Amino acid sequence: MAFQFELLHQDSGSGARLGRFATPHGAVDTPAFMPVGTQGTVKGVDAGRLRETGAQMILANTYHLLLRPGAETVAALGGLHALMGWDGPILTDSGGFQIFSLAERATIDEQGAVFRSHVDGARIELSPEQAVAVQEQLGSDVAMQLDHVVALPNEREVVAEAMRRSVRWAERCRAAATRPDQALFAIVQGGLDAELRAESAERLVALDFAGYAIGGLSVGETPEEMYQTLRGTLPHLPRDRPRYLMGVGRPIDLLEAIGTGVDFFDCVMPTRNGRNALAFTDRGPLRLRNQKYALDREPLEPDCPCPACCHSRGYLRHLFQANEMLGPVLLSIHNLTYYQRLVARARQAIAEDRFTAFYEARRHGWIG
Repeated sequence: MAFQFELLHQDSGSGARLGRFATPHGAVDTPAFMPVGTQGTVKGVDAGRLRETGAQMILANTYHLLLRPGAETVAALGGLHALMGWDGPILTDSGGFQIFSLAERATIDEQGAVFRSHVDGARIELSPEQAVAVQEQLGSDVAMQLDHVVALPNEREVVAEAMRRSVRWAERCRAAATRPDQALFAIVQGGLDAELRAESAERLVALDFAGYAIGGLSVGETPEEMYQTLRGTLPHLPRDRPRYLMGVGRPIDLLEAIGTGVDFFDCVMPTRNGRNALAFTDRGPLRLRNQKYALDREPLEPDCPCPACCHSRGYLRHLFQANEMLGPVLLSIHNLTYYQRLVARARQAIAEDRFTAFYEARRHGWIG
């Protein structure tokens, strides 16, 4: 089989699970964090440096690649793996969230979405069938169904209608998929409503997808509302398929979700914050533009192997103050390394049945 998810161990004191997801471009040990390469690149980080952070799998975005350079161009250049120089697994988002968050004057009906490109204003149509066709041209290992995303909080009728449309779109995506070397994941919707989430999950599981994502979160709800939604949703998903929480990425959120049984994550937070002089550490975030770091000779973290930690905090601050491009590059690499080390340590803690203690130690460091 080109794809196989193996559940290796479950932590004795929580829902955290250790797994391995086999793909045509290699296996991924889970829980895993996927850096976001929206337009075929993780901003400021080449493929070699990305590997050095510990990344196993990366995410690229269908919406952005459809607009430029275009799916046909990506295919003509050998597909996403060749285009990016990345030989590991790649997941592509379908574009549903970007239509929700970026596209001006978007119109969504049963057929699909019609929107204006944020690049040049061109009119773009994207149906479930087209979303699959584009992802097949891109050649990712995992493709996501097209879904209908709505803001939270919202009226229950609005959330229910979007969820049920997403289920119908999932069925159409499944019928349109043709590549045996590409796994198709469904996306559970339903806002913060436990009954709608359960309905969505059960209907999608009946369609038998290769994996299941939890979408429609991090769109206005509180962290506790998100955690509660996860705890209510995951029991409705099969144990033998990977579970992916989309677009959620504070370190505390990752560990909370891992504790409920989530396997995959993605978020722009490590690189976006890195470009803005914020470094993640086990003692909490460091905002390097702060004057107190001007004469600080310490590294960001003494045991971190990344190239940023070969330098002092004072030097890194200087790079940002001088508008040198090396500063955002180094902090992006550090933050990605931090996230990969965090999930690697979580995997080790799960294997040793001490995930709860690991979580508590990290949590107290971040908030204490």
